[in-house]
Amino acid sequence: MNYEALRHFADSWGLLFMTLVFLTLVGWTFRPGAGRNHEEAAHMIFDEDKNDVG
Repeated sequence: MNYEALRHFADSWGLLFMTLVFLTLVGWTFRPGAGRNHEEAAHMIFDEDKNDVG
């Protein structure tokens, strides 16, 4: 595989692959059941039980 063929592959299928990965990650973030997990992660630093060292 030479440089020109690799460049053509990256320009066509690479862009499609990166677009699909981006849309999948955005969709995963905004899925219906994710709100509870995001809320838990946002308040995790304020939970004294999980951060109690001593």
